Amino acid sequence: MSLVEQAIARLKNQQPGAKRPVPGGSAAKSVVPPIVNEFEDSKAANRLVIDVNALRAGGYLPEVGKERQFADHYRRIKRPLIEKALSGDDAGGEPRVIMVASAVPGDGKTFTSINLALSMALERDISVLLIDSDVAKHHITDIFGLRARKGLLDALTDESLDPEALVVPTNSRGFSIFPAGTRVEGTAELVSSNRMRQIVASLCARNPRRILLLDSPPLLITNEGRSLVKIAGQVVLVVRAGETPRHAVQAAIDMFDEKQAGGLILNQVKVGFTEGYYGYAAYGTPVDGP
Repeated sequence: MSLVEQAIARLKNQQPGAKRPVPGGSAAKSVVPPIVNEFEDSKAANRLVIDVNALRAGGYLPEVGKERQFADHYRRIKRPLIEKALSGDDAGGEPRVIMVASAVPGDGKTFTSINLALSMALERDISVLLIDSDVAKHHITDIFGLRARKGLLDALTDESLDPEALVVPTNSRGFSIFPAGTRVEGTAELVSSNRMRQIVASLCARNPRRILLLDSPPLLITNEGRSLVKIAGQVVLVVRAGETPRHAVQAAIDMFDEKQAGGLILNQVKVGFTEGYYGYAAYGTPVDGP
C-alpha cells in the first residue's frame, strides 16, 4: 500500500462517522474579501479584529453546526505537534517552527494553516504566530486584509527593521499574524538567505512559548518552499486525497528528513459514495497501527 492509501485506510477504520466535504479544499480564490472589520484603536495595542462570520463565509472556517467535529479533528492534529514543539528536541531543527505544506496547489493548505493556528491558540500555555510564507500568492495576507502592512519581505530586504515590530496581534488571545509584506523581485533568494534564518530565530527568541506556523508555497513547484524546509523543525503535509498524485506526495515527503515529519493531513478523503472525510495520520503509519 502507498503512504496515502495507508493513511486513508487508517482514517476509515478510526473515523467512520467523520463525514465532511472540507471547505477550502480546492485552489484558493484569486480574490477574497478581507476577513476583518477594522483595526481596533486603543492605547494598549493596534489589534486586528477578526470577523469570524466573514471568515466562515469565505470558506476558511467550518460551516455552522460543524464546529465541534472540526475542533476534534484539529485537537488530534495539533497535540503531537505541540508536544514536540515544547520538548526541546531539535534533532530535526527548531521544533517550534512548523511548516504547513502541500505538494501541489489546491490541496487546502491555507484552510488548514488558519484552522490549525486558531486551534493551537486555544491552548493556555502557548501563543501562535501565523506567518504568510507563500510570498508569491499572499493568501493569508489577503484573507485577513493585511496587504497594506509591512511584513516578511520588508524584513528580508531591510535589515534595520525589527521583525517583532511587524507582527500583527489580533483580538483572538494567543493568535497573531506576520504578513507577507511588500512584493519584490527575487523572493527565492530572499527566503533562502541567512537573513530569513535570523528573522525566524529572532521571532522564536522573543517568546520561548511561541509557535511559528509557516503557511508555505507548494513544495514541488516553488524554490521558496524548498528553502523553507531547511528552516522548519516540523513539516505537516496537506494532501487532497483522490486528486494529489501519489508520486507527487512521495516526492514532497522525500524533500524533508524523517525527523521533521509532523504528519499527513488528508483533505476530502472519499470513501464509499460521495461523502468526504477529513483527518490526520502519521507518515508511514501501518493500516493496523494504533
